[in-house]
Amino acid sequence: MPVSSARRLLAAAGSDPGLERENNEDRYLCDPERGIFAVIDGVGGEEGGEIAAQTALDVLRARLSRRTTDPGRLVREAIALANKQIYEQSQRDERLAGMACVLTVAVLDGNKLTVGHVGDSRLYALRSGEIRKVTRDHSPVGAREDAGEISELEAMRHPRRNEIFRDVGSAPHEPDDESFIDVQEIPFEPDGAILICSDGLSDLVTAGAILDTVESRANDPDGAVEELIAQANAQGGKDNISVVLVVGERFAQGAGRGPAATDTRRTAPAGPAPGTPWRAVAVKPTLGERLRSPWAILLYLLILAGAGYLYREPLLDFARGRGWLPPRPEDVVLRVGTGEGDLRTITAALAQAQPGQTIEVTPGIYREAVVLKSGVSLLSPSPRGAVLREPTGTGPVVTAQGVTDARFVGFRIEGDGRTPLAVGLRLIDSEVDVQNVEIAGATVAGVEIAGRDRSSIRFSSIHDNPGGGVFVADDAAPLLLQNLIFKNGALPNAPRPGIEIRDRAKPGVVQNRIEDNGGPGILLASEANAEEYFRWNTFGKLTREQAIRTPAPPPAAPAAPPAPAPTRRSRGGR
Repeated sequence: MPVSSARRLLAAAGSDPGLERENNEDRYLCDPERGIFAVIDGVGGEEGGEIAAQTALDVLRARLSRRTTDPGRLVREAIALANKQIYEQSQRDERLAGMACVLTVAVLDGNKLTVGHVGDSRLYALRSGEIRKVTRDHSPVGAREDAGEISELEAMRHPRRNEIFRDVGSAPHEPDDESFIDVQEIPFEPDGAILICSDGLSDLVTAGAILDTVESRANDPDGAVEELIAQANAQGGKDNISVVLVVGERFAQGAGRGPAATDTRRTAPAGPAPGTPWRAVAVKPTLGERLRSPWAILLYLLILAGAGYLYREPLLDFARGRGWLPPRPEDVVLRVGTGEGDLRTITAALAQAQPGQTIEVTPGIYREAVVLKSGVSLLSPSPRGAVLREPTGTGPVVTAQGVTDARFVGFRIEGDGRTPLAVGLRLIDSEVDVQNVEIAGATVAGVEIAGRDRSSIRFSSIHDNPGGGVFVADDAAPLLLQNLIFKNGALPNAPRPGIEIRDRAKPGVVQNRIEDNGGPGILLASEANAEEYFRWNTFGKLTREQAIRTPAPPPAAPAAPPAPAPTRRSRGGR
């Protein structure tokens, strides 16, 4: 690879489809002369992921080659432009619907490295004997690993490790969208190195193994990249594997241990030289004695321990299948219903559930207020067969406050004559994945979202809520994707909109059908994003002016009437 003498670094990159994929949806950018490095992992299957990754690569290469602004702004603009082009391509061609990518890009400027990141690819910073993950994974499992709730090895074998909640291309975003791009600045010194990789490496090779490999080949980055890809394939090669390695000059000189040096020590002669005094010579041990020696026994134990470590998961699974060990928490499914062994209430199941577990609710009517729990999936396997009704009619039926890595899927929330419904779903400061939910009959709002919430509501039906459909306030930035929002806010004297956005909220509102609501389709605090919202959603027969509105200004206070002129009186009487 070329050496950038101005920056005194070595760089190398490589990509491999792995052992289970025929096509390679990964792309990488390695340009040490311009100081631009990136790994891009396509999402979307078949050709969609490849097209998304290639589009992002082309945009990043073109935009980052022109240093027209500061690096942080440049990275934001480049990623946002890639997002725009991928999204527009997917809208024009239905075969590419849903295509996207995740990426990590680094721009080197002197001793400063600006990192832009979306998704679960990674950038590691290395120094002698040290490796640090710089980026945070935008995935449920990665978030738990970053928070210290689970270990690196537990995250690597977690069944949900491939899920992500951020990507480039599936929805429109602006460069300054806080819920989209992570940008940070870190130092890059001559005694350091960085490694960018797709999850095809980080899901199979630990950070410690990455550090050992890079240090052992610090002055041979091409060899280090090849060896890391080989290690991932040796662990199963379940995904495409891409690696970009950038090594500072002093790191290459000081950290690399390289292959073992040739041993120049001379071996002792077999016996005494002629003419020297006689001395005792040890008898060579037999093979049996060697096999029974303490060192041999220690070696056997080490081999057994290594085999147990390599095959620990199959062995543990076998033991769990025979009932010798309890199942892993994430393999336990709690069930709510009336069957034998079922829990009787959702609240009781949530109190018992551990992070990583799933609760399945059988069809029926459940009169209880539900509080979601971090790391727990609450599912109605029979879509909308489990019906939730709030017992008092005053509070929300389902609440999440400060909840992360949770799922709420398949339920129906409704009010009836016996239990009027105030709010169907309330999300505050959370990251919850809500899918295929139906909410009807709420007198205040079908959905309330507030605080700094970053949840997503997808493929759901929010209808016939007299108080309005979806209310978003504060600094919330949720994603509302492909929902049906209709016949909400039908109050004769105070019609309400399908979606109301207040304060500084910046939700992503994409591909929703918003029709037949009492007020406008979307009521905005300002006109800032009105055109995008109108273009990205459908509003039936409503015109632009009917579909998107801002609150009418308050009427001006009436002018005060003029003061009456003073009455003049004569000095004398009548």
